[in-house]
Amino acid sequence: MDVYFSADVETDGPIPGPYSMLSFALVYAGRYDGRRFERPARHDTSFYAELAPISDRFEPAALAVNGLDRARLLREGRDARAAMSEAARFVRAVAGQGSPVLVAYPLSFDWSWLSWYFVQFAVGGSPFGHSRCYDIKTAYAAKAGLPISEAGRSRMPGFLLPERAHTHHALDDAIGQAEIFANVFEWDGCTHEVVGTP
Repeated sequence: MDVYFSADVETDGPIPGPYSMLSFALVYAGRYDGRRFERPARHDTSFYAELAPISDRFEPAALAVNGLDRARLLREGRDARAAMSEAARFVRAVAGQGSPVLVAYPLSFDWSWLSWYFVQFAVGGSPFGHSRCYDIKTAYAAKAGLPISEAGRSRMPGFLLPERAHTHHALDDAIGQAEIFANVFEWDGCTHEVVGTP
């Protein structure tokens, strides 16, 4: 069984290592056994952390987007080793006997940061292995019959969108993505509504 976790990260630059992940969230987003998809009734099974930067480099434009106070995080942010190890334990505990799968929209940015941080800092490495991931943007493009270049959230029909606004707070946005993920997963791609699975 796949057990899905919606992820969002906020950073101070474009790539991990030279720059730092400042916050991230993982939200339980459902499970699928190959026949039946089960979405959560609520999105309160989650993990959120704000981290101390790991380098001196940062881009002011990135901080302007997420609004995080890098100086405060230098003093108060969590140690990456402790936070990533705790996050890995959270994922494995929620997944149980299932296989954890990371989902995001789009996947490439969030995956690159979380995979690098898990491998670099978490005891036991990444709970998602090297490839257990699901790109909501690609799934939407395939079901809607669109090229990837036209599959941005701004073009997504309202019935697939989340109820909450995109705030650039990692937990808010991970919850919103979990809603989109379930809507796209259950959508048959033909009708203009989410039809669910038996």
